[in-house]
Amino acid sequence: MPATQTAYRTLKVSPQPGGFAAEVTGVDLSRPLDPAVLAEVKDAFARHAVLAFPGQPLTLDQLEAFTLQIGPFGDDPYVAPMEGHPNVLEVRREPDEKVTPFGGNWHSDWSFQSQPPAATILRSEIIPPVGGDTLYCDAAAAYDALSDEMKARLAPLKAIHSASRAYGPNSAYSRELSLRAMPIIVSPEAEKTFVHPLVRTHPVSGRKALFISPVYTVGIEGMAPNDADPLLGELYKHLVQDRFVYRHQWQAGMLVMWDNRCTMHNALGGYDGHRRVMHRTTVAGETPV
Repeated sequence: MPATQTAYRTLKVSPQPGGFAAEVTGVDLSRPLDPAVLAEVKDAFARHAVLAFPGQPLTLDQLEAFTLQIGPFGDDPYVAPMEGHPNVLEVRREPDEKVTPFGGNWHSDWSFQSQPPAATILRSEIIPPVGGDTLYCDAAAAYDALSDEMKARLAPLKAIHSASRAYGPNSAYSRELSLRAMPIIVSPEAEKTFVHPLVRTHPVSGRKALFISPVYTVGIEGMAPNDADPLLGELYKHLVQDRFVYRHQWQAGMLVMWDNRCTMHNALGGYDGHRRVMHRTTVAGETPV
């Protein structure tokens, strides 16, 4: 996909180089979208996987309403929602916090669920003057770049996903609850595992993508750790090469939605001493195949 504006009747879609991620203007997300406009948004999402909509001063009700136009709400199990808004999470970091930012390692949201969310929608409320970028990696392009031999090796494999490293009783977050402003929930439920294809096929685009992450993938079904860990490590190194990564710089009042079925993301820090507040929803997904 060339890094030029894609032709749409109503939207202005400006892709990043290579076509992964795009900025979208010419649409007001605070009001219900006309069916033709919504179809264009969904088409752009299928093409580019990460969409950034600048200048969207939405209320929480409007954020929820836009989310439901994309799809039904997903389940957010390990962060308490905002009062009065059971499907909105507030991603907040206060100026005096010293711990790693929430989401500060490569992952695909809630991949440990039986039906992981199709999309995550995040809107910026308070943006620090420095830092706070988000990295996104194109797991479909990374798969395409693998050798035929590696693709054949990965085809039958199933990855084991779990929330244990992040939200289990002995997780990193469990040791930091008093140091964070966010209402993170630690639970033995996080120790459960779910198995998904290591390479999944996108239900809309039909493209294959690597569906693993260092945070939530804890092994490969039927493979000993001393065999699985080196393979996963090799794939993680491959995924986060510069050629597959888009670095997003936030603006206040910007909405970004990304496709968890074919991307990973990583929330960067670099804004100690400053408050950062974001509002997040998830869109329900399907069983990976």
